[in-house]
Amino acid sequence: VEGNDKKRARLNCIDHLLEQLPYEEVPHEEITLPERVFNPEYERQVLPRDLYVPEKY
Repeated sequence: VEGNDKKRARLNCIDHLLEQLPYEEVPHEEITLPERVFNPEYERQVLPRDLYVPEKY
């Protein structure tokens, strides 16, 4: 893969690989979600360091 721009090179490679696989639409039923229940007492737990992925961009 030609890659002076690494991000574009990776995206081009992924796109090329996905184009090699046959793809057909899969029929599915429409999904309806219930209303979200808001709980003001909920506190999100801190992720363990081994599950953390740093933001670089």
